[in-house]
Amino acid sequence: MTPAKRAPPPSREALRAATVGLSASALLILGIYVGSRRFKDFDVALVPYAAATVFAAFALGYRYAIWLGRPPTKRYFQQSLAIFFTRGKILANTLGLARAVYGSLFTQRFIRERSTLRWLAHFCIMWGCLLAAAVTFPLSFGWIRFETPRDSQEMYEAFVFGVRVFRCRLDSPLASLMFNALVVSAVLVLVGIFLSLYRRSRDRGVLAVQEASSDLLPLILLFAISATGVLLTISTHFMNGFNYTFLSQFHAVTVILTLLYIPFGKFFHIVQRPTQIGVQLYKQEGAAGEQAKCARCGEPFASALQVGDLKRVQAELGIRYGLAGGGHYQDVCPPCRRKNLALLQDGMWGAVRRGGDPESKES
Repeated sequence: MTPAKRAPPPSREALRAATVGLSASALLILGIYVGSRRFKDFDVALVPYAAATVFAAFALGYRYAIWLGRPPTKRYFQQSLAIFFTRGKILANTLGLARAVYGSLFTQRFIRERSTLRWLAHFCIMWGCLLAAAVTFPLSFGWIRFETPRDSQEMYEAFVFGVRVFRCRLDSPLASLMFNALVVSAVLVLVGIFLSLYRRSRDRGVLAVQEASSDLLPLILLFAISATGVLLTISTHFMNGFNYTFLSQFHAVTVILTLLYIPFGKFFHIVQRPTQIGVQLYKQEGAAGEQAKCARCGEPFASALQVGDLKRVQAELGIRYGLAGGGHYQDVCPPCRRKNLALLQDGMWGAVRRGGDPESKES
């Protein structure tokens, strides 16, 4: 019998990523324990949601550490931090970062510049998901709870970390808004999904490149969560609880599946995006600094900061782009690279026509 081969030991990167993932899960469990006052406010019925979130925290931490450890990402991240904490520029960088957060995260201006319809769809989906997350995560962790006081059945009280923060009448607009916050979020997400599907069904460029696993599956999961959430409200208020148990269980399955999907699919960009905002600081610093000039035509084509970092990253990856006559391939601007490629191909074609070896230097 052939002896079984031993599995190779995990790499240092995998061990570091696993440590980050376990730390993220441990911090979340600690947060649930402390925030729910030693599980006094923790709703046992919501254990599946909390368990799925703890697993998602581990997987997100693992993948985030792997992503951040890649040479290009690591270089961008380190340089962004160094630029942000440059002595004498922290205040200006803070203001610039705040503008970048407002433009990229809150208003998503970069998407609107591509397509208004795409921006509107993404805007509705993002704010619907954020509103739902702001309600459901604290509830499932036991950080907030609502209850009716003992001395009045007409009032409603809200507690955050065990501390009562406000009370209101059950028939007040504020109580209605709290009761229907998840309905509002679900409607927002559904509107965004329909707009997204409409755009995807009409844009030929999107039709040519979209994939079911990365582009349609996230929309299907969000639709399942939002639709079942709205149906639960309809069942409660208009259908005397018709099929409420089935709907609630189906809704729980869709939420848990989505939580487990987040670290492995398109939703991972939710975690990446805040880190990528630092790239804007990097670009601003590069634009304000020295510019790299093409070794062939002498025209500036990129920031010297970016070109220098690109050379270092390629060296770390073992990519050697040194030129035969000295210099580096990254010192040549993209138009000149295309011209060089065309000249090379023309020379090889000429050698073939003359009956020579196209790969010979003499040709």
